[in-house]
Amino acid sequence: MPAAFRIGIDLGGTKIEGAAIDASGSIRFRHRVVTPARDYRATIDAITALIRTIEQEIGVAATVGIGIPGALSPTTGLVKNANSTWLIGRPLKRDIETALGRPARLANDANCFALSEATDGAGASAETVFGVILGTGVGGGITIGRQLLIGSHAIAGEWGHNPLPWPDHGEIPGPPCWCGRSGCLETFLSGPGLAQDHYRYCQQILSAPEIAAAAAAGDPACTGTLDRYMDRLARGLASVINLIDPDAIVLGGGLSGISALYDRVPQLWTRYIFSDRVATPLLPPAHGASSGVRGAAWLWPPDEAGEDAVP
Repeated sequence: MPAAFRIGIDLGGTKIEGAAIDASGSIRFRHRVVTPARDYRATIDAITALIRTIEQEIGVAATVGIGIPGALSPTTGLVKNANSTWLIGRPLKRDIETALGRPARLANDANCFALSEATDGAGASAETVFGVILGTGVGGGITIGRQLLIGSHAIAGEWGHNPLPWPDHGEIPGPPCWCGRSGCLETFLSGPGLAQDHYRYCQQILSAPEIAAAAAAGDPACTGTLDRYMDRLARGLASVINLIDPDAIVLGGGLSGISALYDRVPQLWTRYIFSDRVATPLLPPAHGASSGVRGAAWLWPPDEAGEDAVP
């Protein structure tokens, strides 16, 4: 198989994005299609058609890596923990490989984000990186020496389904989560969680970007909502630092574009971290929305993709 390209696929709840990445890490072609929501077979067809479109454009076959909203169970090989619930319990890897007629690699989408930023992104100089997704959901991935930490249950980095730490009386039991529990970090720190918190306090329907923009313009209600959000994010990330003490934390997802997070959250988290000094950098992503497909492509390291050197 030619080694000049890798293909990365980012399977989202509303869109499927694909890209061809060359050996230097540059995106040479990208394309996206609408996700056939709640239709498993149509999802398989859309992914394989997208791969064929990319390969037709670049003129060669390539390795295929796919980021998915969930994980493959090490026990059964079936999808678990997916907020795109029509994937749960399905043999997604097997079915894609059957449709393609060759191997593919699948990993959690937050893991792909972390791998992208650790390989040649914001965390490239760090030994241990915690990559964070703050978007429709809240996920995380851990890399050590540019290698993903998967874990024996394939859930390493899934901080979004831990409870909000150090809660006050108004945060218990917390909002219900799709996972069946209440008070998960995802219910507070996702984009919908931020919007719902604003409504609970202000009875005003605004999206997360609208709240952030209004807070930046000085709106007191939105400033209060964003202040609560940043303190909760600081508590959540402090618990991660206390546990794995990463060399860098990189934020991704739609809420990573809120510039105030990068100054304020590190100021807030020091009170919760078990150390006399905290120097952990909180970084914006180098590759932005491209990190999902790039990380999926990097699921094939150079020695397995036939390349001579690490990019």
